[in-house]
Amino acid sequence: MSAPFEVLAEPTRRRILDLLLERPRLVGELTDRLGVSQPRTSKHLRVLREAGLVEVRRDAQRRWYELRPAPLVELDAWLAPYRRLWADRLDALERHLDTMPDLAEDPVDRKDEP
Repeated sequence: MSAPFEVLAEPTRRRILDLLLERPRLVGELTDRLGVSQPRTSKHLRVLREAGLVEVRRDAQRRWYELRPAPLVELDAWLAPYRRLWADRLDALERHLDTMPDLAEDPVDRKDEP
């Protein structure tokens, strides 16, 4: 089984997950939306299935693919400290910007004044 990060490094697989986030879909529908061949779509779905990110449900001759949220929860938990790091940095930037004079109130270079 491939690691989720390795699997999600491929843009087409991320697009498949985006589509499955909306609702379960058939292979043919995914193929049409992605604009790639059916064998290529099936190959990406197999990789996503082996990584545990999607599951397939058979309905007679049709196969519905659905997103499995559990592995994504694990990814989200791993990313949480990095989001906090960025949030802290953005908060510091906001505090810094709040200490700067507002250009609309205190223009530095006004070319229309004599």
